[in-house]
Amino acid sequence: MNVIAPTRPTERHVCRVRLSAGPIAVPEARSQVGAVISAWDVPVDRGVAVLLTSELVTNAVRHEAGGTVTLSVTCSCGRLRVDVHDTSLLLPVLMEAPADAEAGRGLMLVAALSDQWGVYPTPAGKAVYFTLGFRSDLAGSRVRGPQGVRTWGL
Repeated sequence: MNVIAPTRPTERHVCRVRLSAGPIAVPEARSQVGAVISAWDVPVDRGVAVLLTSELVTNAVRHEAGGTVTLSVTCSCGRLRVDVHDTSLLLPVLMEAPADAEAGRGLMLVAALSDQWGVYPTPAGKAVYFTLGFRSDLAGSRVRGPQGVRTWGL
C-alpha cells in the first residue's frame, strides 16, 4: 500500500486593527497594510494593495454610522486579502463613473486591479474585501511572521 503524507498546510498570518471612523482612518489603514506587506515579506504590488485599501476604507468611513471600522489583513495560500468591516447595511454598487466625475471610481479601481473582490454580510453590518495573488516577479523571499506589526484579535 502506498501512503502519501499530506502536505503541510500553508502558513496563515492575520492582522486585525480597529480604526476610528474619521479622517485618520484612511492613512492609518494604508500604513498598516504597507507594514504588513513589509513585515511578512509578501510578494504583491505594495502600491496597489495600499491604493485598494484606501478606497475600501474611504467608502467604509463615508457610510459608517458607528465610531469604528475594522481592517483585517490575511495572508495565506498565495494570496493577500484585505477585508474592511463596518456597521452599514448599504451594499456597495459597482458603477461606471463619467470621466469628469469627482467621485465614484473607487470600486472600479478595486474591480480592475484586484484578483477578486466582494462583499458579505456580518452580524454587525458588512465587510468588503479584495485579494491580490502573489507575483512571481516580486518573489525572492517567503512570507514570514508579523515582526513589528500590531496583530491582535478583536
